[in-house]
Amino acid sequence: MLSRLRELIWADWIWFPEGHGWADFEKQEDGKVFPKASDLWGTLPVALCFLVIRPIFERTIAVPLAALLGVRDKPRVCAAPNPTLESYFRGTSKHPTQSSLESLSKQTGFSLRQVQRWFRRRRNQDRPSIVKKFQEACWRFTFYLLAFFAGLAVLVDKPWFYEVKLIWEDFPKMPVIPSQYWYYMIELGFYISLLFSVASDVKRKDFKEQIVHHLATISLIGFSWLVNYIRAGTLIMLVHDAADYLMESAKMFNYAGWKKACNLIFTMFAAVFIVTRLIILPFWIIHTTWVYPLTLYQPFFGFYFFNGLLLVLQALHIFWAVLIIRMVIKFLPSNGIVEDERSDHEESESEDEITKEKSSNGHVQNGHTLLNNNHRKMD
Repeated sequence: MLSRLRELIWADWIWFPEGHGWADFEKQEDGKVFPKASDLWGTLPVALCFLVIRPIFERTIAVPLAALLGVRDKPRVCAAPNPTLESYFRGTSKHPTQSSLESLSKQTGFSLRQVQRWFRRRRNQDRPSIVKKFQEACWRFTFYLLAFFAGLAVLVDKPWFYEVKLIWEDFPKMPVIPSQYWYYMIELGFYISLLFSVASDVKRKDFKEQIVHHLATISLIGFSWLVNYIRAGTLIMLVHDAADYLMESAKMFNYAGWKKACNLIFTMFAAVFIVTRLIILPFWIIHTTWVYPLTLYQPFFGFYFFNGLLLVLQALHIFWAVLIIRMVIKFLPSNGIVEDERSDHEESESEDEITKEKSSNGHVQNGHTLLNNNHRKMD
C-alpha cells in the first residue's frame, strides 16, 4: 500500500514534462553529475553550523562593532512583581482597555496611573534591546552580502545569466557543477537555520508573513533541486540577496543613530528592491518559468507547483513593497529618520504623561487609552 502510494506521489508525469522522468538523473553521461534527493540531507549540518556560528559571531564581532558605532541600550525600569497584573498580561492582553484598567485598579489597590505605568514597563521588558537588534541585523547583513557576491561569482560566466530562456536548455538533463551545489546547500541551510531560530529572533509586525516567506523559500529551493530547476533557482536566490544586505545595513545605521547614512542606504534598498523583486523577478524570471515553458512542453503538476510557490513569494514582495514605499514617503519630506511600520519602540515616560493628560479628559481610541498606540520605527 505504502509502496503504491509512493509510486503515485513520485510518478514521472506529475513532476516532469512528457518523455522525461526520474530515470534521467540516474544515467551518468561522461562523468556528469545530476541532483539527487539525498543531497538535501547535506543542508541539515549546514544549518547546524549556522546556528553554532551565529552566537559566536554576535559576541565576537557584532557586539564590539555595536560599541564602536555607539549603539547603546537605554536603561529600563522593570515592572514590580504583581501576580494579578502579570496574570492579565500573560493570559488576556498586553494592552488592556480603559474598563479593564479600572477593574485592575480596583483589584490591586493601585491607582489608574500606576496600573498604566506597570503595563508600559512590563511591555518594555519583553521588547528586544537595541544591541540585540543590531546583532541580528549584523549577522544577516554579513550573510546576505557574502551570499550575493558568491552568487554573482557562480552565475557571471553562465549563459542563462544573460539569456534567461536558457534555463530550459537540455532540461531536465542539466548537470550540476560544484559551485551550484554549494550555493544551493548554503542558501537552503541558512533559511532552515532562520526557521529554527525564529522563536528567539526579534518579532515584528510581519512575523506571520516572514514565516510564510521562509517556508515558501525552503520549499522552492528544495523542490527546484529535486527536479533540476537549478538554473532558475540560482537566479531567484541572487535576485533576493541583491536587496537584503542593504536593508540590514540600513537597520544597523539606524540603531547607531546615523540618520543620514540610514536614510541614504534605505533609499538605495527601496530602489533595488523594487527593480529586482517587482520588475526583474516577475517580468524576466517568472515569465520564463510560467509563460515560456508552455511553448516547449505541455503543462504538468510540477510546473504549477513551482510557479505557485513563486507567486506566493511575489505576493509577499508586493506586500513589503507597499510598506517600503510608505516608509520612504514619510521620511523624505521631513528628512527624519526612516521608520519601519513592522515594529514598535519602547514607550517612554513622556508618552505616559501624555496618556495621563488625555485619559483624564476622557479621550479613548478604539477602546484603548492613547498610551497603547504603538509607534513603529525601523527594526
